[in-house]
Amino acid sequence: MALAWTSDLDTGIEAIDLQHRKIVDCINELEVAIRDKDSAATGRVLDAVADYCISHFAFEEELQKKVGYMHAKSHKMVHDVFVKRMAKYRERHKAGEDVAKQLHEALSAWLLLHIKREDKNFVPDVKRSMGELVAGDAGEDWLSRSVAGFFGKGR
Repeated sequence: MALAWTSDLDTGIEAIDLQHRKIVDCINELEVAIRDKDSAATGRVLDAVADYCISHFAFEEELQKKVGYMHAKSHKMVHDVFVKRMAKYRERHKAGEDVAKQLHEALSAWLLLHIKREDKNFVPDVKRSMGELVAGDAGEDWLSRSVAGFFGKGR
């Protein structure tokens, strides 16, 4: 059964929520790969998760640093552990092992536990800092500008 994004996963920061929805897409793609016993599709999901980890985690960590989130260092450590875990899944997949079901479970747990607990903890700091940061930006939306610049969509 396909996983749907639910409001309890929203952080209230649109840029981050849009990025988090990619994990839901990966989980749903894995369901199809499992059903079809499609190893190539599992590989594509693993590639997508690796790309996600690089871009999303770096964005989140930079945002946390910018707003002075006091648990930024430990949050990064959690990200680092996840990246290593995903790398092991990739290695096992490349060695011919069927990791789709385990990967599905790992991504589902990550979605529910990390986003609902870890990520929501830094949201108040971001929201508190938004006003201060926007006030110094001549009316421009600093978060949108940061997202655009970070992901290479700058002016």
